[in-house]
Order: sequence, then structure tokens, then C-alpha cells
Amino acid sequence: MAPRIAVFRALQIGDLLVAVPALRALRHARPDAHITLIGLPWAQDFVRRFGYCDELLVFPGLPGLPEQRANDDALQAFYAEARARRFDLALQMHGSGELTNAVVLRLGARETAGFRPTAHDVPAHFLEWDAREPETDHYLRLVRALGIETCGAHLEFPISVAESRQAAALLARHLPFAQEPYVCIHPGARLPSRRWPAERFAAVADALAALGYGIVLTGTQEEAEVTAAVRDAMRRPAIDLAGRTSLGAFAALLRDARLVVCNDTSTSHIARALRTPAVVISCGADVRRWQPLDHPPHRVLWQNTPCRPCMHAVCPTLHECAQGVRAEAVLDTARRLLDLRQRDAA
Repeated sequence: MAPRIAVFRALQIGDLLVAVPALRALRHARPDAHITLIGLPWAQDFVRRFGYCDELLVFPGLPGLPEQRANDDALQAFYAEARARRFDLALQMHGSGELTNAVVLRLGARETAGFRPTAHDVPAHFLEWDAREPETDHYLRLVRALGIETCGAHLEFPISVAESRQAAALLARHLPFAQEPYVCIHPGARLPSRRWPAERFAAVADALAALGYGIVLTGTQEEAEVTAAVRDAMRRPAIDLAGRTSLGAFAALLRDARLVVCNDTSTSHIARALRTPAVVISCGADVRRWQPLDHPPHRVLWQNTPCRPCMHAVCPTLHECAQGVRAEAVLDTARRLLDLRQRDAA
């Protein structure tokens, strides 16, 4: 009988992307296994797109985890459904395990593995969490501890032909930019504390437009106010596509751009997966943990402050980590990456 494996990672798209190398290794090592991703509802797209997992079991949330509001009745039903699946192995791939180990240990799997804070009393095959380790390396270390050979640390992001056509159609409706090389400016982030100021994004966008690049503002529907603030602060025209693309069409826009300028969010990881040069402004996050392992063609700009890494949704002070990254530094880095890409193309 094929082994049944559960992977617990109930997080957003960027968090799942950095775990792709571990999931890829798991699938290659266990092609006959039935792998269940335990995640948030949106992750159905992830399961379909990558093919490394066979199904999604939706996690209803847990007190203390910010991604989804907890519902105790739904949580009990979730545990019952998970135990009915009779998992052979459950992997905790959701951070240090301070809160999430309790979830994985209640799935009823024959064996469990994952990470633990130093002082936690859990089974011996839970590895000690190293806060200094890059996020991708955490989960590659876990699968190696299970005796699984890894298949590289690189990211990937499959895009369908239909999604490419959707992106092309959106650009074609906004001539003359569709006839020009363009840059994607992604000023949003789920947490306001992770956002670089809109007026600085606008200054960089105007300078890149002056160099002859079309400017495409991207974001989710929830980020439309942020892209509108950038558009309104610009002196030159821009295409604002916030909330007008599917995830795959958004990725196609990033793939075909000459450059991406963004906050340290899922956009930076998608750009990395597509090998699109990116200037990433990191506000508040732990740069060591989240910056790309394969730095070229990415550049991460950040201001070191005593309060990093930040756990606030909204900065309680003067947002020093964002204010410390000047528009001139971002523009200078953007120009160098564009020049480097032009030389490579030549």
C-alpha cells in the first residue's frame, strides 16, 4: 500500500514557495506516496500548479497563528478527518514548532518529524530550530534527516499557456506600454509594517519610466489602495493592474518584465523562481532567513535597526527600517541590474 504523508504548512504563497525544494525532493524520493498538504484554502492552486502534493486538507486555524481566525469546532472536525486518513508520516514544516508541533502530534500519524525550540520536549526526530538558517535550508535539512536526497535549492513556478495569454491580453489593452520593455512595481505587502513608502516607489517608477521602460503596477485587490497611492504620486503614466490578474497571469507579468521592484513579500520569491531580476526592499523582516539563496539577479536592500525582526503589523515608531532605504539607492541598484541584463542579452 502506498505510504500516506501529511505536510503541515498553513501559510501564504511566498512561504510555500520557499518550501518547494523540500517538497520536490520528497516527491522524487517517494513517487508512490499519497502526499497531503495541510494548508490554507488558497493552497488548492498550489497543489494543482506544482503537482508535488496530491490533495489539500484545509487547516481551520489555531489560536496564536495569525494567518486564519481560529474556530474550535472546525478544528476538532479537522483533527477527526486527519486521523481518519491514517497518515504514515506527518511533517511539521511550519516554523519552529512552538505552536504547530501540537497540531502535528494530534494528526494521529504513525511517525512524526519536524522542528522544535531548544527547550521543547518532543520526539527525538524533531530537529532543533536554528533561527539563523535560511528558510529554504530549514526544510531541506529536514528531508535530508529523513534520508531523502535533495534536488537542489532552486525555486520554480509553473505557468500555463492560458495564463501567459491572459497576461499578454492585459498588456495589449494598455498600449503603448505593450510595445515597450516594462518594469513591474509591486508596492504592496500583507502587513503595513513591511511596506516601503508609496512616494518612494513612485520616485523610482518615474525615473525608470524616464529611461524608456513602461511601468506596470501590480498587486492584489486588497492592495489596490497601495498601487493607487503610487500611481497618484507619479508624474508619468503607469498601468495599474492591481486585482486584475489571476496568480498565474501575475507570475507571467513578472516573468516577462525586465525588472521587478518590490517589498520583501511573495512577489520577490515568485520573481526569484522565474529568474527575473528584482530589487527587494526588506522592511522589518529577518533578512538572513528570507533573502534568496541564489542572490544574482536579486538584490535585497535593508536598513539594520535594533527592532528587527519585527512582529508588528503596523510600526509603532517612525518605521525606521523603511525610512532608512533611500529611493536613490533603489534606483541605482535597479539601473545596475537592468544594465547587467542588457549586457547578458547582447
